[in-house]
Amino acid sequence: MEKRQLFDEWPEAYDRWFATPIGALVKKYESELILDLLKPRHGELILDAGCGTGVFTLDMLSFKTRMIGLDISLPMLRRAKAKAESHAFQIILGDMLNLPSRTSSFDKVVSITALEFIEDGEAAVKELFRATRRGGLVVVGTLNRLSPWAERRKAEAKKKPSIFEKAIFRSPDELASLAPVECRIKTAVHFQDEERPDRAIKIEREGQVKGLETGAFVAACWQKP
Repeated sequence: MEKRQLFDEWPEAYDRWFATPIGALVKKYESELILDLLKPRHGELILDAGCGTGVFTLDMLSFKTRMIGLDISLPMLRRAKAKAESHAFQIILGDMLNLPSRTSSFDKVVSITALEFIEDGEAAVKELFRATRRGGLVVVGTLNRLSPWAERRKAEAKKKPSIFEKAIFRSPDELASLAPVECRIKTAVHFQDEERPDRAIKIEREGQVKGLETGAFVAACWQKP
């Protein structure tokens, strides 16, 4: 099955998982990390590359930004557009490796949980840099190879075909190395998906205080020179 088709069949399951108690916590901590790195501001033009169903896009739009959501899946884009119809949000069907935009088009570019489905991560990040204006930020969040979550996703995909079957998980150092620019990097989601929400909150707090690199979600922020 083609990657595009896998994503086309996933919008409802994707949103449904984030509506569960543990999924809502994952979304909360991942979004907080992205917002801390991206620092969206009123009026900025931001590209969300691989926006999916707009789960994280809405949080960035709450800062009165102007956003373009790009994805390879039309069903996901349609769902994102429906969620954000009252915001300054446009959708584009396209590929992160070949962005349909001019050089230096955006104040900031963000990509969340899309890079793990692209083998040539360096080429993808280079394309995100190309689309970003000088002095702008490029923020990429992906699943962390050092986390038990990554191991479990791979094991589950071997038993039952899923979008994670050919996913490429990267460690914090591997993510940071995708661009020849110094970056800020952090992880989040230090708990497992079987944890009770109250216990997960405590584990997350401890992981962040200790600055652990093994959170399930890792994000990097580069500033374009």
